[in-house]
Amino acid sequence: MNLTPIALAALLLAGTAHAAPTPEQVAAAALKAAPVWDGHNDVPEQLRERYRNVIAELNFADTTGTADPATKKGPMHTDLARLAKGRVGAQFWSVYVDAGLTEQQAVQATLEQIDVMKRILARHPDRLEFVTTAAGAEKAMKAGRVASLIGMEGGHSIGSSLGVLRQMYALGARYMTITHSKNTPWADSATDAPAHDGLTDFGRDVVREMNRIGMLVDLSHVSEATMVDVLDVAKAPVIFSHSGARAVDGHARNVPDSVLARLKDNGGIVMAVGFPTFLSEKRRQWDAQRTAEQARLKALWPGDPAATAAALARWDSANPEIKATVSDWADHIDHIRQVAGIDHIGLGGDYDGMETGPVGAEDVTGYPVLFAELARRGYSQADLEKIANRNIDRVLHAAEAYAAAHRGDPPIENPTAF
Repeated sequence: MNLTPIALAALLLAGTAHAAPTPEQVAAAALKAAPVWDGHNDVPEQLRERYRNVIAELNFADTTGTADPATKKGPMHTDLARLAKGRVGAQFWSVYVDAGLTEQQAVQATLEQIDVMKRILARHPDRLEFVTTAAGAEKAMKAGRVASLIGMEGGHSIGSSLGVLRQMYALGARYMTITHSKNTPWADSATDAPAHDGLTDFGRDVVREMNRIGMLVDLSHVSEATMVDVLDVAKAPVIFSHSGARAVDGHARNVPDSVLARLKDNGGIVMAVGFPTFLSEKRRQWDAQRTAEQARLKALWPGDPAATAAALARWDSANPEIKATVSDWADHIDHIRQVAGIDHIGLGGDYDGMETGPVGAEDVTGYPVLFAELARRGYSQADLEKIANRNIDRVLHAAEAYAAAHRGDPPIENPTAF
């Protein structure tokens, strides 16, 4: 067979051409270059609820055997082996305490949660490293350890005291969620009846003092009015440590487009949550219908829990559970990208703070699946690296830079309560 020079060149080129990388390969490359820096994991809550913080017998290398049939709790979502499989390189560990506690009780419980998480970290110095700065997180990840930071979930944990806030920072807390499920005396929650129309004057001082010392202001769980008030006051980037897009799922815990649009000017970030009810509008509606049916049945058969349970089981059989998926999670990331931009997206799975993650990412091993889905949708390796950790790294650096520039500013003072 005689080939022209052009045909021969084309044949040789075809033989040496490489196929385009698969979505899984793009995801793997991104996660190798930039392991996930997750914004919210509730392991400390599990330690409190399951073990009352007595953890001498806990094997954090493998928690797959931690199911507790007596309390109907399944296995924990997180351990050393699964963090590695999920390509998690840095983690904000949430020191959540119940929003129903008094403020003084919440302060004590938060200190206990910081303590128990530090005890876990101290047991595994070869795999986990306690850090308090962006540079420290970068160094730990390069050394192959999971950079471990602390985030407080709920402003009730400072007891309405800026002095307590500063001491929590001194202990290593690097973000505080302004509220949890209930209002604080100075800020409105997304899931409580409005009391302040956002922030009070003291709440504004909390934001200013957090900026001054370099603690990230976390707007997950707060009302829309509180989000707006914080953005009006904040001089450093804010975070949503574990929230979705309200345009995709209408839950009040998610971020409305008007606020997403403001993140461009603020420089902040939404760390997209994996909680099924916040991901899927169909799942949210199913949850609401089941809750309403359960209340109706209890009203029909007061004092007869067996009849209520039997009737609810029949409802469950007729109305199969609707589950959220990794695709739903990616839909939120798509929307945040469309409104706020690629520089304002991160990940905050909420693992160990929910019953299960979405189908395909039920525990912390699921991040590579999510990244492959994003790559399938056209996200580049550079995009995925931003989502994985480069965006939150930038945000923490910016908060630290603002604090450094204002190191000479006097602390904001407030009078003691007693």
